[in-house]
Parts: sequence; structure tokens; C-alpha cells
Amino acid sequence: MSGTPSQGSGLRYPSNKKTIYDRNLNRSKNAELSRAAFAYLFIEMISYAQRRVRDVNDLEKRLNNQGYPLGLRLLDLLLSRSSNPLASIRPTRILPLLQFIAQTLWRHLFGRPADALERSESDPGQYMLYDNEPLVNQYISLPREMSQLNCAAYVAGIIEGVCDGAGFATEGVTAHSVGDQDGAKMWPGKTVFLIKFKPDVLEREEILGRGGG
Repeated sequence: MSGTPSQGSGLRYPSNKKTIYDRNLNRSKNAELSRAAFAYLFIEMISYAQRRVRDVNDLEKRLNNQGYPLGLRLLDLLLSRSSNPLASIRPTRILPLLQFIAQTLWRHLFGRPADALERSESDPGQYMLYDNEPLVNQYISLPREMSQLNCAAYVAGIIEGVCDGAGFATEGVTAHSVGDQDGAKMWPGKTVFLIKFKPDVLEREEILGRGGG
């Protein structure tokens, strides 16, 4: 059998014989996908993930699993695109990694930085990343029986993929709806991403901290 696909094989190639893998990584870094197109694609992703799920937790887990491999690839892509040689080096400490996620990753995905980044006062291995109005939740209409679903679980999977790809293993990253807690109700869709690092990551962080690294 010939290695060249026939016209009836269902595969289509551009006339210049080049695929997406031949493109310069920086060529489309400023391109934007319309919100309508994104909403349509994301709703289709949710419909696909919803097949044969048992409950909301199962659906959120599937969304998380869909986002995880994207996070792994985005880490390498964003580091390779950096024009600053220092910024193109993989983070070696927790705080620079989380700042990379809150600033560089969030700007790439949503055109703006995350709204807040905090460390838990009760658990030194847990951090909270806040988004007042997650884009992935803006076009979703949920039935009453799924009112607890937070589709930002997909973004939590992206964060987890970035952390694991950078060598900062987590116990998991989860998305939780918190609304406004100050009574103003300005951000009813406000979401917190809980990021909990594994003990060996915290041990390495402590060693680097003692050595001034």
C-alpha cells in the first residue's frame, strides 16, 4: 500500500504540503478566537464529557482530565515564546510557578491576569488562585439537577498539567464556586482554584529556601 493518502482516504492536506507542525511557534501568538466560536466548541466538549457520567463530581473529573494534557503542552509553548531569556527558564520555586500561571498562562488563555493569588493560612502546601468571572462559565446554562457543576474544572486540569509538567506534582487542582463573599454580589460566578502540592515538592521548596535558591 502506498504511503501517500488517496483523495478518498478522508485526509486533506494544504496545497503547500505543510501542516500545523510546520508553523513558527510565534506566528499566531496574538491571534484571538471569537467568543462565539469558543462557546460553541466548549459546549460540545461538555456534551461529550457528559456521556455516561454518574454525577456532577464525575463530570468535573472528566473536564479536568480533558484540560490536563493542554496544560502540559502550554507550559512548553509559553516558555518557548518568551522574549526574555530569564522568563524562558522553567520555574524552580513554587511562587514563580504560580505567578507564571496567574500572569502568563491566564493572559494567554483569557487576555488578562488572574484576579488574586493567595496561600492558605492553615495549610502551607495549598494555594488559592481566584478568577472573578471565568470565561468557561459565562455561556453555560445548567439544569437544576446540575446546579453544582463548575465548568472551570477544565481550567483546573490545565493548571494541574502546567504544575506537573514543570516538576511540581500536586495532590490535585480543583475549581470551586465561591460567589462574592463581601455581600456586594458583583461577581456571582467567582471561582477559586485550590492547588495542593505534594509533600516532596514542599520538602524541596524548604531545602531551596534554606540555600537561598
